[in-house]
Amino acid sequence: MRPGTSRSSRREFLQKAVTGGAVAAAYPAFGAAREISRSSVTPAGEVKPFELEEITIAELQDGMNSGKFTARSLVEKYVQRIDEIDKNGPAVNAVIEINPELAAIADALDQERRSKGVRGPLHGIPVLIKDNIDTADRMMTTAGSLALVGSKPPKDSFVAQKLRAAGAVILGKTNLSEWANIRSSHSTSGWSGRGGLTKNPYALDRNPCGSSSGTGAGISANLAAAGIGTETDGSIVCPSSSNGLAGIKPTVGLVSRSGIIPISHSQDGAGPMCRTVRDAAVLLGALTGIDPEDSATAASSGKAQTDYAQYCDPNGLKGARIGVARKYFGFNDAVDALMEESLDVMKRQGATLVDPADIETLGKFDDTELQVFLYELKADLNAYLARLGPGAPVRTLRDIIEFNERNRQKEMPYFGQDLFIKAEAKGPLTEKAYLDALAKNHQLARTEGIDAVMDKHQLDALVAPTGGPAWLTDLINGDHVAGGSSNAAAVAGYPNVNVTAGSIFGLPVGISFFGRAWSEPTLIKIAYGFEQATKARQAPRFLPRIAP
Repeated sequence: MRPGTSRSSRREFLQKAVTGGAVAAAYPAFGAAREISRSSVTPAGEVKPFELEEITIAELQDGMNSGKFTARSLVEKYVQRIDEIDKNGPAVNAVIEINPELAAIADALDQERRSKGVRGPLHGIPVLIKDNIDTADRMMTTAGSLALVGSKPPKDSFVAQKLRAAGAVILGKTNLSEWANIRSSHSTSGWSGRGGLTKNPYALDRNPCGSSSGTGAGISANLAAAGIGTETDGSIVCPSSSNGLAGIKPTVGLVSRSGIIPISHSQDGAGPMCRTVRDAAVLLGALTGIDPEDSATAASSGKAQTDYAQYCDPNGLKGARIGVARKYFGFNDAVDALMEESLDVMKRQGATLVDPADIETLGKFDDTELQVFLYELKADLNAYLARLGPGAPVRTLRDIIEFNERNRQKEMPYFGQDLFIKAEAKGPLTEKAYLDALAKNHQLARTEGIDAVMDKHQLDALVAPTGGPAWLTDLINGDHVAGGSSNAAAVAGYPNVNVTAGSIFGLPVGISFFGRAWSEPTLIKIAYGFEQATKARQAPRFLPRIAP
């Protein structure tokens, strides 16, 4: 899964943002048990009430249809929110760049709504996307690295194309763990050389988790209606868990990766991160489609859908057979207690639990997963940089390593680039060591892993804790991940859905439902049923710290 800015008046900031002004010039990088012991948290920070707090995509559409909102008014409100709490106040620092073309895009969509009607459920909806997703506009795509500052891709990523076609407004880009957390084995999630450190909006001294940290923190903090993250192993589901979101890591091939700065073509994927399962399902449907530039999407033919919201059944747990992956439990007593409550909810809602239903191969593909990452990182990143053309700031992984060394004070003040160096030493993807590692991964995670346990017990899904409460951010020592359950689905390339299970000391904790390839409809149905039975998400309070 692997800051400060000059103070401008709110009026000036809004004016620049919504009139197509040079916000990027003003803010070039935006800086270098269900509820346990609620009384033990420190007082909430001063954050003004927000008209759009916790609002859903459907409610925003109703507001635009009634004339209460316009796409233009929505982007104005969200930009003001970003100014007030992301760049100032609690300074969550989730947004790395705002789209300077917001006004023109929103106005055109408002005019289209009046003259032709709506394109679909995302028409006029402001969406934040991660800063490793290409947009051929006035925004950069940098993966948070100073090495790519100024990089303007020649064409939209497939994801950006699909969002625009659906009528979504790309509000801006979110900070991330630099290079999606693959540069160093001792990194701090949420930090990038370009963007600085993103904070967890529930407790600002805690970590937002995973490489999609900015999307997780930003959407939870109501900086946009919905967001897009990417995952190689854990980077959608972990920040969704730590920030109280519903996140969907799709089957590899359901959503194209073309135009996304890569780690691993065998595991990478983009997916929705939203405050509700229904919103995530709506967003997922807009992203699917076969892309000639990503051969993995050919396998989605006949399996992909454009409407996943139809599976949001409040009785989605009734009759479901769910296997409890017990080997993922036991890393935190409070998380285990919360999971037991969650399992009881599932049984009361009519699910049949098979307990335990363990993946027998767990722990046997950890080393080969990293081997595959290192080989594919070199090949895939070099191919991505070549796609940028002769004007690219850097052209190879070796160039990036050398840039980081020359700019060590800015790029590597807290952690190095040991994984980059190991990847650069790897040979081509024809080497036997790579081919054997990839085959072993698929054999152990798919055939003898998820598929085997689901066949044995005739399961609809597997369930496990996504992770624990957010850990304290520690730039000196790096991340302190206690446990998690993302690896089997990640290595298999299978879908995984996180939904909030509850909170511990005011920090959200998620639960994961995962299963076979292309089983998104089933997982969404189960996750939605659980979400509706628990209503566990609570809006963040921007506490300075948690004080148990």
